[in-house]
Amino acid sequence: MEGGQSLTLKITLDAGHGGTDSGANGNGIQEKDITLKIIQAIDTKLKDYKDVETLLTRPKDVFVSLNDRTNMSNKWGADVFLSCHINAATDTNARGWQSHIYNGPVDAKTVAYQNVIHENVIQALFSFNITDRGKERDNFAVLRQTNCVAILTENLFITNAIDAALLKRDDFIDAIASGHVVGLEKFLGLQKNLPPPTEPPTNSGDLYQVIVGTFSNLDNANNLAAKLKSQGYEAIVNKKS
Repeated sequence: MEGGQSLTLKITLDAGHGGTDSGANGNGIQEKDITLKIIQAIDTKLKDYKDVETLLTRPKDVFVSLNDRTNMSNKWGADVFLSCHINAATDTNARGWQSHIYNGPVDAKTVAYQNVIHENVIQALFSFNITDRGKERDNFAVLRQTNCVAILTENLFITNAIDAALLKRDDFIDAIASGHVVGLEKFLGLQKNLPPPTEPPTNSGDLYQVIVGTFSNLDNANNLAAKLKSQGYEAIVNKKS
């Protein structure tokens, strides 16, 4: 964590586009809607970790400028910045997943951040037969203007029918979110919250008797009683009237 001032890690979650800016469109979906779903899923999963705070640059379908997004994150003092987008191309055959960091001067921490996020998302999407388009460096504003390590992920191509069909599936959105979260967990050393302690049942003072069965043969009854006693249970054979 930068500065070492707090035990709490601050993660900015940035859903690309929004409001009047729909982003890319294709195959019946809009980029702004899918990015918001991914970011909201990531945010929900991060609530399972302790000492983590999240800031959503847009928690709903509203327009937020690029400058406002980075200014918001910088003012808040984020430790990491994660921006999610959906790719598009004139070639409708183009498909796959890709990650980006700033193409200017970056430190080893930023490179490590990209490596860990990229590896874990690709692993999470393995069963979906996703194309890995690799790690890139670009002059995107949200990467250039942030004061902390930052990454932008391009989560498939909205213009490709196969990719778009996956983006419409809740299980696929969940897998993308899980990959990002596991990457954040490993990069930041996050630890999950401990489950709440389970309280033992309150003893009301009442006693309950368990009747095992009725036998027509006394030897069978005595044999079962003996077996129960050997296992630590109290067993009595009574003659039924």
